[in-house]
Amino acid sequence: MTRKRFDDLDCSVACALDQVGDWWSLLVVKEAMLGTRRFVDFQQRLGIAKNILCNRLNRLVDSGVMSKVDAGEHGTRYEYRLTDKGRDLFTVITALRQWSERWNGNRDDLRLVDRISGHPIRQLHVEGDDGQPLTVRDVRFENTGVERLATDA
Repeated sequence: MTRKRFDDLDCSVACALDQVGDWWSLLVVKEAMLGTRRFVDFQQRLGIAKNILCNRLNRLVDSGVMSKVDAGEHGTRYEYRLTDKGRDLFTVITALRQWSERWNGNRDDLRLVDRISGHPIRQLHVEGDDGQPLTVRDVRFENTGVERLATDA
């Protein structure tokens, strides 16, 4: 039996996956970060079926990642815009992009650069409170007083 939701799992990652865990949802979010707003434009740029796109946009709106706004052009037309919650996925999208570029090579013509300086952005990493990079081997996961070291990773 395939799991459809992770509501019963007490896990932050599972909770996030419930809202944006399939590839279409994250691609819709990435496309919105590039400025796409209208249904027809999402469909054209992603090559996604209408029913799947409709489902993903509804789920993203229901979970508060995007909002559906009446654009008011020529009758009722809607735009989909990222909320603060959706914009906070920028780090996730960037981390996935950088991970893929490292392990799979660059697959498109996009390059992330600082808008002001024009310089490429730095590789993302997790930092300790002293600003030094940390790997999974440098941290431990704590849960109600029980520690689990991540040294097996």
